[in-house]
Amino acid sequence: MDLIPAPTHLHEASDSASFPLDDSTVIDAAPGTEGVARWLRSAVGAATGLALAPGSDGHVIRLRTDSGLAAESYRLTVSSPALDITGGDPAGVFWGAQTLRQLLGPQAFRRAPVGAATLRVPCVAVEDAPRFRWRGFLLDVARHFMPKDVVFRYIDLLAAHKLNVLHLHLTDDQGWRIEIKRYPRLTEVGAWRTRTKVGLRESPLWDERPHGGYYTQDDIREIVAYAAERHISVVPEIDIPGHSQAAIAAYPELGNRDVIDTTTLPVLTSWGVNPNVLSPTDTTLRFYEDVLTEVLALFPATFVHIGGDECPKEQWRRSQTAQARIKELGLADEDALQSWFIRHFDRWLTDRGRRLIGWDEILEGGLAPGAAVSSWRGYSGGIAAAQAGHDVVMCPEQQVYLDHRQHDGADEPVPIGYVRTLEDVYRFEPVPPQLDDEQARHVIGTQANIWTETLDSVRAVDYLVFPRLAAFAEVAWSRLPAPELRDYPDFAARMAGHYARLDALGVEYRPPAGPYPWQRRPGVIGRPIEGAPPIV
Repeated sequence: MDLIPAPTHLHEASDSASFPLDDSTVIDAAPGTEGVARWLRSAVGAATGLALAPGSDGHVIRLRTDSGLAAESYRLTVSSPALDITGGDPAGVFWGAQTLRQLLGPQAFRRAPVGAATLRVPCVAVEDAPRFRWRGFLLDVARHFMPKDVVFRYIDLLAAHKLNVLHLHLTDDQGWRIEIKRYPRLTEVGAWRTRTKVGLRESPLWDERPHGGYYTQDDIREIVAYAAERHISVVPEIDIPGHSQAAIAAYPELGNRDVIDTTTLPVLTSWGVNPNVLSPTDTTLRFYEDVLTEVLALFPATFVHIGGDECPKEQWRRSQTAQARIKELGLADEDALQSWFIRHFDRWLTDRGRRLIGWDEILEGGLAPGAAVSSWRGYSGGIAAAQAGHDVVMCPEQQVYLDHRQHDGADEPVPIGYVRTLEDVYRFEPVPPQLDDEQARHVIGTQANIWTETLDSVRAVDYLVFPRLAAFAEVAWSRLPAPELRDYPDFAARMAGHYARLDALGVEYRPPAGPYPWQRRPGVIGRPIEGAPPIV
């Protein structure tokens, strides 16, 4: 069996019996599982040309829930007369249906029939449950905008790998990607830049075409609903107080006007940490409260990500307004001022029944009790947060930043960051050994991130995300042994079958032998980091 991610238990029948998927196959969906039945008809039905009509006679796929099972867990039992998927909740039934699709073979991942109408499912018994409740993937649509059909496609790819959180990075210095009706200039101005640096900051190359785009509020509603049908939660990121130049370009009063002429700031056209940050005024607070009010109406997810990373303090040190605010609040310094920013929005979100999550810099200066941390600068921030009783999503850049190169060969396109191979990602362990059992329970999950500074097309994104996202999905879902004990040869053997599924889905992954000629980008300068520092 080449299932990915690997299930907890799998037992194959000793004989060659199988369940046929043919014109007589029907779906018997119990209350609460109707959405899974719709998905089976839309995905597997399209691939096979079969109606998979409702019914209880013939070859029956039975969908049920059982409150005795844990959330998101499932049992899949295949016999020659019937196929049963029972989940602890509708999400568990859906993940069982994803396993069924894999058992049907690569043909089941196409959008129209290409072969025989009858497929056969081997008789197996699968019992399965996820290790983590947050199995996430960050898609950066701020640096390079991704049309909503690309977002839908990635939602389907996450679902196929049993990942259940899409973290949408919606705002940054280089673009604002979500319509806010109260502040239309955020998209009229902030969603568009005049040109784009090709490669990282050191590169002399520019794409002189304007770049931009944004999602209307109806687009966001559609994305959220599409994801919810696949039991995926969409977590929005609205960056505060750094990474905010696109917002300042649209509304100059948000910036530090007593330090620079904010009316001259454009949407940023290059990359890197940017000194132009939000001014700590009541005007700024009210502005972002208004923004978040509209965001909350669009995203039902419990968590809202507010960034909080890479906020240089130079302008605050020079700003009389910022210094007056520090004095007024009795704060120690500019780091404490950033903490005040974060705590304000933590309270604001908590009052509305939501939870704040931010990058690990939000720990600096102290963190409110309900806030959670995305640990990206290694493990240390996550360790500190968990030891202090905060929930943590582990996403250390040294391990699971998928924009980092997959090989040290000269042909890798725009080589940046650390070399992290498919095997490296497979051996990533989200829970550091420094945590005791109680602290480890605060590691609510893990997440792989794709940042798109150097990725200007979906083909480029595919190349870096896959196949490594398949390895990450197994880390997030399956209860694997310690990294050094993991059976990578077994995973690699299962990947041989999984590549055919990715081919059927049209994913332009990195081939095991290295990039095809059209996947290379010679002459585009990156920033290779030779070796990796100790993980802290």
